[in-house]
Amino acid sequence: MPKANMPFSLSTTPLPHSRYRRTDAQWARIEPLLPDRTLRRGGRWRDHRQVIDAIAFKYRTGTRWMDLPEHFGSWKGAHHRLRMWAADGTWAKVFTALRAQADAESGLDWVVAVDSTIVRAHQHAAGGPS
Repeated sequence: MPKANMPFSLSTTPLPHSRYRRTDAQWARIEPLLPDRTLRRGGRWRDHRQVIDAIAFKYRTGTRWMDLPEHFGSWKGAHHRLRMWAADGTWAKVFTALRAQADAESGLDWVVAVDSTIVRAHQHAAGGPS
């Protein structure tokens, strides 16, 4: 929601780092897959696009949640939405639908790479009684 002294919406304000924003074409694919923003107890969710951009920025840059730039809004809200959507299956639905769209449109060839890295387990993880 815009502040009283801001004549514009935060969701339409160009971000300083536009490479972290989803393009309009990307957003058109993602938006219908997300939960609706109708009023509920506690009020309306803030703009999904702003939250998605905040999550993408956080994981692309490796920054801490608390260090998200202010133009993304509350870091707590973005983090909460990320966790809530992971728990209710929203992310799985979005990724499955986007993968299916990409596969249908461009006939993607999927390549699976297997890493042979060895990870040593602690001696107590050898399968004995605990």
